Amino acid sequence: MKAPRENDFVYQAVYRYLTMLIEEAGSHAPVRMPSLRQLADRLNVSISTVQYAYSLLEKEGRVYSIAKSGYYAPALLATDTPDSGSDLLETVYVNARRPGMCVLSADEPASLQPLDSPLLTLERELLRQYPRQLQTIAQPCGELELRTVLAARYTTSTANCWYADDVYVGADLRGVLEILISVLQLRQATVVVESPCDWVILRLLDAAEVRVIELPVLAEGALDLTALEGLLKREPVKLVLLSSALSMPQGNLLSAANCQAIAHLLGCHGTWVLENDCYSELDESGSGQRLRDWLDPDRLLVFSTFEKFMGAEAPFGFVLSRHWRSELQRHFLLRAFRLSPIRQKAIARLLGSGRLDQHLAVLRRMLKERRTQLIQLLRERLVDALHMVEPQGGATVWVGSLRPVDMERVFHRLLRQQIIVAPGALFSLEGLHSDYLRLSSLGHGERDLGTVIGLLGDALRLSQRG
Repeated sequence: MKAPRENDFVYQAVYRYLTMLIEEAGSHAPVRMPSLRQLADRLNVSISTVQYAYSLLEKEGRVYSIAKSGYYAPALLATDTPDSGSDLLETVYVNARRPGMCVLSADEPASLQPLDSPLLTLERELLRQYPRQLQTIAQPCGELELRTVLAARYTTSTANCWYADDVYVGADLRGVLEILISVLQLRQATVVVESPCDWVILRLLDAAEVRVIELPVLAEGALDLTALEGLLKREPVKLVLLSSALSMPQGNLLSAANCQAIAHLLGCHGTWVLENDCYSELDESGSGQRLRDWLDPDRLLVFSTFEKFMGAEAPFGFVLSRHWRSELQRHFLLRAFRLSPIRQKAIARLLGSGRLDQHLAVLRRMLKERRTQLIQLLRERLVDALHMVEPQGGATVWVGSLRPVDMERVFHRLLRQQIIVAPGALFSLEGLHSDYLRLSSLGHGERDLGTVIGLLGDALRLSQRG
């Protein structure tokens, strides 16, 4: 391993070393990676440092773990058959990571303006301040300082207030959601979700054998109250999963009147609500309203992640809940998330100092400029082929075809030209949104965006049904 540069953390050097091992082992079959202890001995670092480097690679999909066996680098797909995968989502994921791809569907808002530099600078300062023995004290539900700051940030009144003991921080959003599915005992239960819905959430629910009922979001961003009331009356709904503010991937905002009506209806039925708060910080309206402001706080859980608005160096997911305290603590203990306490402290300082709010103002402006550029090109080149509702935040644009089109065929045509789009079918388990695409201009790389939009138009015309 090359000697780490002066300004590197040890885990970054281990991460680079593992990356080189993965590249050298490139194979069409999974390759077993060195164990934690083997690498710790080989590189003369701690086991926890190796584990953290592996966790970063696992999040990126470059390794996966098997209980009691170890870490493996997945098999590489043949580069000459990029669309050979049978699973559409897997094909999107794998090809989006191939060199030279134009990813016209990236949903990584913070990549435009990540907080990596101030976060890592603050982390270095904290490393000098805190003795090493204090850095290793186990806090299975997350660093107390971060939980305290989050509780304060989410508190808006004496009725809608949170405490540090209500906050649970995990390694990433997926891990936190898996814990919630277990704690809430959602297996075989009926859950209503707004649709379109994030594919990570849908896949997790489906894998856990949750009975998912999709409630389509109307064109103007509202929820159909009549349809929701009908579901609550005739189905044994255990939980409703709704967005806090921005409903992604459309980027719509619920109106205050719609929020109040939804909250009243759910309150009348005593329904539990799981609120998706992942994109609320990207709301450009300035209203600050959240669905939870009208919900019964005693029948509410909230989940989110820092990654969407801070960047890849802050991958942690978190949940707020006033209930199931012993069960949540038990599951977080069993998971034994290995979270850097200093990284969590650094995030807490950014949240508490106002530095994050300054960053968000810049990030929202940059995202709006990118979306405006994309929307303008779509209206200039494809006004006769696509319709869209201009989003009120986030990185993506949700577009629908004005004519019957096979969007999966559109996807594969573009893939052969090294362009990735996200077909709307990925955002539903029931086959909804088949005439839609999620687009963004964050990952087009060196390719001219106008040229790429032209190729999208060609693919749409060549993939019309009938």
